[in-house]
Amino acid sequence: MNTRQIPDSNRDSIALVTGANNGIGLELTRRLLGEGWQVAVLIRSNFADGDEIVQSALREGRLRIYRAELTDFAQLRAALERIKQEEPKLDVVFNNAGGSLAELSFSPQGREMHYELQTVVPYIVYRELKDLLLRGSLRTVIGTSSNAFNFVKTFDPDKLPHPSTFKQLTGAYAESKLALSLWTRALASREASDGIKLRSADPGPNNTVRKGKKSGLPFPVNYLMRFFPGPAQGASRLYEAAFGPYRDKAGVLIDKKGIVDLRFAEHAQRVLDNVDRVYREEFAAPKKTSNKGSLV
Repeated sequence: MNTRQIPDSNRDSIALVTGANNGIGLELTRRLLGEGWQVAVLIRSNFADGDEIVQSALREGRLRIYRAELTDFAQLRAALERIKQEEPKLDVVFNNAGGSLAELSFSPQGREMHYELQTVVPYIVYRELKDLLLRGSLRTVIGTSSNAFNFVKTFDPDKLPHPSTFKQLTGAYAESKLALSLWTRALASREASDGIKLRSADPGPNNTVRKGKKSGLPFPVNYLMRFFPGPAQGASRLYEAAFGPYRDKAGVLIDKKGIVDLRFAEHAQRVLDNVDRVYREEFAAPKKTSNKGSLV
């Protein structure tokens, strides 16, 4: 029998976590559940069996699963509609889904996969779920960024959807994380007028490599990951970004030392314009109908 006491102050709080069934997202989800939160998760595949915290929360209804391949807009749209219909509010959104791929690949919409998943999709998730955040109390959005963009030498927002070259970790992955932090910065002041606080956070180096799965990391980094701390460290940094000493800040990128001086900030508005255009023209645009009423 589970005799752990759930803090009364957290029982009505609801967080959304994307990429919640592995690595940092899983550890963050387990921590929130352990503190009594209700957690809605937006994931592609199932949780592993045998996790008592997860299984107990599922039985109690405190953990609710919404499934989608996030880079497929049809699946993402259906999942977000379900969340809007079934969740009464959201207090915090953790846009955490991501990862470094081993080779150049493209989403069903035709954009480079890192950019779609780690830059465009978090913006869509925020725009679609903003009304639920406005019903919540904390009204906080945290995007998972990375210090990998310190290796980015030049940055052109318009080239992110269709890069001409591919480098593991320091190429499209790093640029997409930078772009996430940049649109967060550009949008934050406007959204703060509604009481919503947008921030991004660097979880630092974490050993998130899964057995039997290509990591998409250069060999030296892949080797060194065995010496990195586990994903609980990264989860703790995302948690602190939401609830720690910078909880009243908007638009900032936070790492273990505090607020980061964001590089290429002059491109922030351009990044925001690009992701907003995708949202308006491809995701949210109403479908046209023919004279007979069928979709065309």
